[in-house]
Amino acid sequence: MSRNKTLNRRQLLWGGAVLGGAVALGGGATALAGPMLDRDRPNLTHGVLSGDVNGDRGVIWTRADRSGKMWVELSTREDFKHSWKVRGSNFMAANDFTGKARVDGLPAGKTIHYRVWAEDEHRSHPLTGSFRTTPAAGHDVRFVWSGDIAGQGWGRNPDIGGYTIFADMAKSDPDFFLCSGDFYYGDNPLRETVKLPDGRVWKNVTSDAKSKVAETLKEFRGQYQYNLKDENLSAFLSTTPMINQWDDHEVLNNWYPGEIHDDPNYTIKSVDVLAARARKAFAEYTPNPLKPDGEGRIYRKISHGPLLDVFMLDMRTYKDPNTLNDSPDGGRVLGKIQLDWLKQELARSKATWKVIANDTPLANIIGDGPKNIEGIGQRDNGKPLGREIELAGLLSYIKKSKIKGLVWITTDVHYTAAHHYDPSRAAFTDFDPFWEFITGPINAGAFGPNKVDTTFGTKVEFAKAPDADHQNTTPLDGYQFYGEVAIDAASKDLTVRLMEIGGKELWTKTLGA
Repeated sequence: MSRNKTLNRRQLLWGGAVLGGAVALGGGATALAGPMLDRDRPNLTHGVLSGDVNGDRGVIWTRADRSGKMWVELSTREDFKHSWKVRGSNFMAANDFTGKARVDGLPAGKTIHYRVWAEDEHRSHPLTGSFRTTPAAGHDVRFVWSGDIAGQGWGRNPDIGGYTIFADMAKSDPDFFLCSGDFYYGDNPLRETVKLPDGRVWKNVTSDAKSKVAETLKEFRGQYQYNLKDENLSAFLSTTPMINQWDDHEVLNNWYPGEIHDDPNYTIKSVDVLAARARKAFAEYTPNPLKPDGEGRIYRKISHGPLLDVFMLDMRTYKDPNTLNDSPDGGRVLGKIQLDWLKQELARSKATWKVIANDTPLANIIGDGPKNIEGIGQRDNGKPLGREIELAGLLSYIKKSKIKGLVWITTDVHYTAAHHYDPSRAAFTDFDPFWEFITGPINAGAFGPNKVDTTFGTKVEFAKAPDADHQNTTPLDGYQFYGEVAIDAASKDLTVRLMEIGGKELWTKTLGA
């Protein structure tokens, strides 16, 4: 039986016990008794999530419909014997009644079952979930990654069952899901129906927040609320911890700090104002260690046992303006503080594999308007220029420091590909060969493939994208992708599988430790 099916059965059993009149919660909780109308109770509105399972700690998230206290009960047993309770944050209007509980002291290599409830003078019905903790030595590792949800006008389509790709991911039974950004498209409103060129009709479940571009804090929050109502996504994330980074569409297409944009769909033209609101919503609505006001770093390291460290980058907050990206004086996508942190943590890492999650591909030529460049790669295949200089310095440091076992993974460009970088093909040669794997979208328009810059010896080993005459294809036509990474505990080999919706394996590469 899959973990999702087990969860649904537990929810039914637990909910039935509550509706029967009383339930004794483990860990010394008080039983409920006597008649009570459901409207008198708090209600948990958007499911439960876990995330940033890192060493012996993690984060559990939920949202209530009113002020109150968040409580979590945890156990290594499905029957919740020998459980313990953790007090989460208070549900407050200032945080849109979202709550997080930081749990620590978790045993290695175990499945943790948890149930969450809200409490004021009454107690809500609980919601249940589970996650696997950081593995001990001798355990295989498996995770999936992707990004780009509800973009280009393609949202939750009831005719196809919503975001069914999450059910495909669940079949891999991953340790965690890495969302590479664009968890929503705040700049892409949804219409109830869209007539396609071939006469078919795409249908969207809609909401007030998705009826226009996101500008207010309420509208940014509504982007998360919309996606969290998808049954496939909710079921998957209730049993699979998530680690998140952000990209551009959490704010605005191709944004950078300090930008004053000219999109006529917006009344607010300051990107910094939009980004501050989007960052607060990101902090509130994802199971990350950020404070509710958004204070803290999005870039961080997730330690997942002796086989794997994951380095989550933030390639938005410190980025320089989009220009031709050809300055011989360099450019910025990470910034000095983040770059120094990354070098230090890579050098310190003892993990067999070091996966760098870059929310922007390294070599793809991604334009911003007719001339400017949004990404790192640009149209000159010669020596590093602009933002490439920052990347060149990092790659040189990795080689000099003899750091091995690096793999880069990303999304962003709405097609799937495998890129190999080799100094023997490159204009810049002071680095060791490495791989970058690209996937996505989860549920958005499909595009590509992009041309690539070969400054770092980029070779496209595999790519799948729609034809040039059929860009922005809907999920009705496929071209929705995710990736799976599996590390074998015995051989320590790492295998990457590029997958398409429906669970179809497209391309596989195994790398020796």
